[in-house]
Amino acid sequence: MNLAQFFWQGDALARSVALLLLAMSVGSWVDILWKTWLLRRASGDVARCIAVFWQSASVADAIQKIRAFDRESLVLPLVLATHLEASQTLASAGDRAQQLTRELRNALHAALAKLQYGQVLLATVGATAPFVGLLGTVWGIYHALIGIASAGHVTIDKISGPVGESLIMTAAGLVVAIPAVLAYNVLGRAVARLEAELEGFARDLRELCSTGVLGR
Repeated sequence: MNLAQFFWQGDALARSVALLLLAMSVGSWVDILWKTWLLRRASGDVARCIAVFWQSASVADAIQKIRAFDRESLVLPLVLATHLEASQTLASAGDRAQQLTRELRNALHAALAKLQYGQVLLATVGATAPFVGLLGTVWGIYHALIGIASAGHVTIDKISGPVGESLIMTAAGLVVAIPAVLAYNVLGRAVARLEAELEGFARDLRELCSTGVLGR
């Protein structure tokens, strides 16, 4: 029996497990490829934007240049957050330093949410795919034992075929989980590096604002 026959001759639960593993694999690989592309582009954009900001003659000049480089809108919101507008709301309550800290924190959290998007999917697939495959294995072995019991006698060929085919589900679960776990760790380090750069830039902006250069 090949894999196609194993799939089509299985019951509803076996097919559901196989389809779920397939969906998890496709979803994780789409996420991996998309995040790899996103983080590679964001890494270059953030480095260019920060360099452009410090090399600019004025804040207005820096904003115009950053708009051309910041394709994911990670750096520009931090710079714009330093321009505080007076209003009659609780957001404007307190001194200027508190308002600036709040605005920079909100802009930074929004940027980090963009970078971390998709990590939950990889973590979920990496953690659950082996158990989904194990469920298919247990269910397949159960049906194999039922078939052997109904046959009335046990031979190696009656055991090895069904059990071996059921164990394929365990292997499939690992094949789905391992790339997701590896990608989660590798991409997570890239996200952490970008987070550190953005947090450092936000801290530098706040210190620069304390001198009165920004936010006027």
